[in-house]
Amino acid sequence: MVDRIQLTNRQARQFLLLKHGLLGDYRFTGKQGVMDFVRQVGCIQYDPIDVCGKNAELVLQSRINGFTKNMLAELLYQDRMLVDYPDKNLAIIPVEDWPYFERYRQAARQHAERYPEMEALIEQVRAHIRNHGVLSSDDLTLDGQFAWQSAIHWSGGNNSSRSVLEQMYSTGELIIHHKKGTRKYYDIAEKHVPPDLLNAPEPLESELDHYKWRVLRRIGAVGLLWNRASDALLNIWGLKAEQRNEVFRQLLHEARIVAVAVEHLKDPLYCRVEDLPLIETVLQDPTPKWRCELIAPLDNFMWDRKLIRELFGFDYTWEIYIPAAKRKFGYYVLPLLYGERFIGRAEVIAERKSGTLVVKNIWYENDIKPTKPLRTAVDHCIHRFALFNGCETISTASMNG
Repeated sequence: MVDRIQLTNRQARQFLLLKHGLLGDYRFTGKQGVMDFVRQVGCIQYDPIDVCGKNAELVLQSRINGFTKNMLAELLYQDRMLVDYPDKNLAIIPVEDWPYFERYRQAARQHAERYPEMEALIEQVRAHIRNHGVLSSDDLTLDGQFAWQSAIHWSGGNNSSRSVLEQMYSTGELIIHHKKGTRKYYDIAEKHVPPDLLNAPEPLESELDHYKWRVLRRIGAVGLLWNRASDALLNIWGLKAEQRNEVFRQLLHEARIVAVAVEHLKDPLYCRVEDLPLIETVLQDPTPKWRCELIAPLDNFMWDRKLIRELFGFDYTWEIYIPAAKRKFGYYVLPLLYGERFIGRAEVIAERKSGTLVVKNIWYENDIKPTKPLRTAVDHCIHRFALFNGCETISTASMNG
């Protein structure tokens, strides 16, 4: 077994891009490609904001040949091969991973025991679904008021209907049946999750084994990850530095990960042992063809922005929560990738009523010269992006740079 792999900075970049299917020919195609990619990364982050596609859709459009938004909706709400469930914050996971989150559902059930008054409200929800079918919080007026902080993710605020629905979702009694825009509609989970998954016991009883499963999954989600505090490890309950160190030690000892030393990086990175063949490919100095892609703000590839800065020299901040007057770029700005590097960022808005994709601005990095091949690649990327958003026309009139 190789103790440690040495990579140049460029080789590390190539490895990440090839693993994510962002360099060379498309590795993933159609609905099967969506499933292959989601299984590779474990989860894709969900965010409801839709300026030019929701985050999960943006992640997929950059990698899946022929991707349409309907593909993701079908896999979630018709085929039920994917399911909305908290992982790295709000997320979409393969339904076969459902059992691995049983400990969190159990925690939510235990949390609910502190609120015995909720049981009567839960029974009202059950009766409503039995009598009327799927529902959202707007469809439901409960007899009684209740608000709390959910054990898994959300704050219920003062909306008792929402609080109860989110609690039932946290325990796994309900799942998201479908969404209309940002509104979630719930149904009984046992109608849609296969019983062998729904009723499966926790596969990994040891907390340490669970941590190992989740960290290994996150390494696979990014491709290369270091043993240090990272946004790529968000929402793994209880994983502090001590536990994280032990997880990496054991994964190395069990030969499930390999240390990767990258030039100019102080800390070693780690990859999954399954990715060693791709490392070998990169060491043979491949020359994959370049593509230009717009990258999602919460893309798996971007989860550790410090790593992106170290490897790619690209400093990206999602400015959506920064006051407008303090933004350097804009409200919803996407990194722009060309070949083996980030060449800039773009603010793009899909005006769906008029069917127009508005390219508000493109900011190129200081050392980027917009050559004719580069501009052609960017234009091709923008045209594909317009098609993905169902826009027939493209407007660049508002660009100021």
